[in-house]
Amino acid sequence: MLTLIESAYQNFLNDDDGQSVVMLNLLRFAPDGGRERYADYLAAAGPLVARYGGEIVYVGDGLPALSAESGQAWDAMALVRYPSRRAFDDMVQDPDYRDKAGPLRAASLAEAVLQPMRTVN
Repeated sequence: MLTLIESAYQNFLNDDDGQSVVMLNLLRFAPDGGRERYADYLAAAGPLVARYGGEIVYVGDGLPALSAESGQAWDAMALVRYPSRRAFDDMVQDPDYRDKAGPLRAASLAEAVLQPMRTVN
């Protein structure tokens, strides 16, 4: 499932300005089929993202890092745009996400970073 830092998540929701948010997902796949299970997750999560007005903007494989500390190379990354922070929260609270897509994500990943981003004006 999505492991969230509770205090950071509450601040993220409390500071919702109604603007769109892009979630940067840095992904390290679990050995023995994590990449394939992540493809299953994307198939399950895509309709849920759309249900809440979001869009999967980009998913790509990581190439060797050109500048990074040891251990910061990632297998893949994804960018997902949501119309608001509340829309993201509504999606992760949806029973279809919690019971179906979320467990697929958890089974596919050995490690992940979920970094919210907003457009710089």
